[in-house]
Amino acid sequence: MAEQLRPFTAEGPALGDLGRRVAARRKELGLTREQTAERSGIAAGYLRYLEEHPEAAPGTGALLRLADVLHTTVSHLTGGDLDTPPGPGRAGYRPAFTELSPAECRTLLGSHGVGRLGVDTASGPVILPVNYSVVDGTIVFRTADETTPSLAPGRQVAFEVDRIDDAFGEGWSVLVRGPASRVSKAEEVRRLTFSAYSTPWAGGDRDLWVRIEPRSVTGRRITAGSGPGRAPE
Repeated sequence: MAEQLRPFTAEGPALGDLGRRVAARRKELGLTREQTAERSGIAAGYLRYLEEHPEAAPGTGALLRLADVLHTTVSHLTGGDLDTPPGPGRAGYRPAFTELSPAECRTLLGSHGVGRLGVDTASGPVILPVNYSVVDGTIVFRTADETTPSLAPGRQVAFEVDRIDDAFGEGWSVLVRGPASRVSKAEEVRRLTFSAYSTPWAGGDRDLWVRIEPRSVTGRRITAGSGPGRAPE
């Protein structure tokens, strides 16, 4: 698998929080620690050590094998691409473009994550990221009054989530459109606050809950065929 050299320095790879990224990626792919270790040719105990100890410093060979098994890059595992937008890799070999079914879109939306909210403002449309959850088939997020996301209630908005795999030139996106409203009932606010996956990444007091009612849900996926640099599935 082709790999960029940017995260490497004279002292070796810039590891960052390697273990957490490895664990998150294998869970995203539905792989157990044992499966990942076996496929990458390292001991399961050593993989556990890598995931649980920030000071772990695996060799370049182990990093390359892990990245290959996890369908990603060493740059991503070591945090070398943290300040770069997704998608700088080359297009996949013979890419195929397909429309996603409503059921596939709902599955990809999942129960929580980070999505992009599109809302009209006095100076024009604005798009910005928000932490979200899916509750009772609707998208909910929390923000603070007098912020741009707080302008969403009472308006038609767009909400998008996506995933880009630079290593394989693949990805998907789901677009939701519908009216947004403020969650005002105290009982419902308490329920959402209690069931929230995490506090907002932006921090601060954000106790305004906003709900988006999906009126239109569409999605698309780009996959790469078998060819140079990619083994058949």
